[in-house]
Amino acid sequence: MATKKIAVVVGSLRKESFSRKIARTMMALAQDKLEMEIVEIRDLPLYNEDDETATPPQAFTEFRDRIRAADGVLFVTPEYNRSVTAALKNAIDVGSRPYGKAAWTGKPCAIVSQSPGALGGFGANHHLRQMLPFLNMPAMPAPEAYLGGIATKFDGDTLTDDSLRGFLQTFVDTFAGWVEKHAG
Repeated sequence: MATKKIAVVVGSLRKESFSRKIARTMMALAQDKLEMEIVEIRDLPLYNEDDETATPPQAFTEFRDRIRAADGVLFVTPEYNRSVTAALKNAIDVGSRPYGKAAWTGKPCAIVSQSPGALGGFGANHHLRQMLPFLNMPAMPAPEAYLGGIATKFDGDTLTDDSLRGFLQTFVDTFAGWVEKHAG
């Protein structure tokens, strides 16, 4: 029975993105271990500190509350220009403010990056890893997930690559243990 709640943050805004398909696949693989739910980032306004008033934008408050309610975070992201997407960086910024009250603090996390290319989003994965210590998020060190050639792994929403499915199951199982060990 799933006991830990995981916020799944998908770095792509596309409704049918490979990141979203991977996230849904992982949610199905984890259903008996983790309660995973996608926390949407598409409606977050661009972060502007001027908006941090007594009444910040409702989208900021709702996003922060959903992250705070989670025991851990799974980031699933494509790579744009050897880094994370602008939408994901914005979500990280929104969740990290107001200063001293970050929603991310202490949340154990893991990263899955993907790309149609061979490197599997290596640059995005590592740029995100550079941000996590500042956010005080213990990041699962292994297994690392750089999913290359992702465009050939799905038929519609269905993952067709059994080897990748096995890897994702191992990743989810390891992440469940990581969250259990590090969740506050």
